[in-house]
Amino acid sequence: MATLQFTDYSNPIILQRSSLNALFIRNRHHRNSQARFVTRASLHQPSMNRRQFIAETAAVSLSLAPLSGFVEPAKSEEALSEWERVYLPIDPGVVLLDIAFVPDQLNHGFLLGTRQTILETKDGGNTWVPRSIPSAEDEDFNYRFNSISFRAKEGWIVGKPAILLYTSDAGESWERIPLSAQLPGDIVYIKATGENSAEMVTDQGAIYVTSNRGYNWRAAVQETVSATLNRTVSSGISGASYYTGTFNTVNRSPDGNYVAVSSRGNFYLTWEPGQPYWQPHNRAVARRIQNMGWRADGGLWLLVRGGGLFLSKGTGITEEFDEVPVQSRGFGILDVGYRSKDEAWAAGGSGVLLRTTNGGKTWIRDKAADNIAANLYSVKCALLLLNL
Repeated sequence: MATLQFTDYSNPIILQRSSLNALFIRNRHHRNSQARFVTRASLHQPSMNRRQFIAETAAVSLSLAPLSGFVEPAKSEEALSEWERVYLPIDPGVVLLDIAFVPDQLNHGFLLGTRQTILETKDGGNTWVPRSIPSAEDEDFNYRFNSISFRAKEGWIVGKPAILLYTSDAGESWERIPLSAQLPGDIVYIKATGENSAEMVTDQGAIYVTSNRGYNWRAAVQETVSATLNRTVSSGISGASYYTGTFNTVNRSPDGNYVAVSSRGNFYLTWEPGQPYWQPHNRAVARRIQNMGWRADGGLWLLVRGGGLFLSKGTGITEEFDEVPVQSRGFGILDVGYRSKDEAWAAGGSGVLLRTTNGGKTWIRDKAADNIAANLYSVKCALLLLNL
């Protein structure tokens, strides 16, 4: 099943498609026009076992930033004829940020966003309802929920200002876990790693791990990225001297390695479990980095601003990349998500949606989003096999 968020300009909607699990889009400017999309096939699909679900499911998350000119919904629907519309009950201005499904309850998922938005589905994304969490409403804050992760029935949510929510019953009830006010930076990512265990990351490079439901956290790195770079100004990393920025993006591999892009995109950093510090790397190309992440085979993909997709040579951490020709129509690519070692999706400006079935060697443009007057900003292909 797949979901795609789309700019309707009048109502937030959802479309679902059976070939992917969740594709969601944020509207950067006309934020009252948010949508998620699902195919008709998924709406009446019979229940499947876990093996079938893992083999057939991926999650793709996209965000729309409208371009100049108005595209009538009818034209978009013509291009998306195999998709079914489902409307989202969200307020104007809400920006969707993350999505996750419960591995033990394949139709049960949560959608997060700004303005303390949490939506819940129990029918595979066909319908969504607002979810209220009392423990997150005790204070006079309007939380931005940044990240959500599940393993079995255990789930975690983090947000800004610093907030951590935990569930042990697949989200039926959520408990708030206290966090220190001294955390360096904002929490931007969390990953459920095992029973009572999780890993969270701040935008300043702090990584914390817990093995007792979040009551105690241990620092996995000895200092923030700023401290590391400013201590090693002779490292030869372009733009690293007197660095005071934050991460632009951060992505984690299934085996716990991280890759992050600096706020200005002039270099990138990696971290492997056991290393005391983040390791900075010069970018391999002249243009600034837009985003980076992990391929399903353990290698890296890299996107540069203004368009351009690069794949690392071999697997693991490296500074050697080869450019791959893509049909981006001159628009930049903003994110890539691998569903398997062979299949992946890339998304970008003006509805650019690309697919590869040979590990990224060649890419074919999917014209489904050509008439969407917006940018697709994020792809999340979740191989649920990695979370079980």
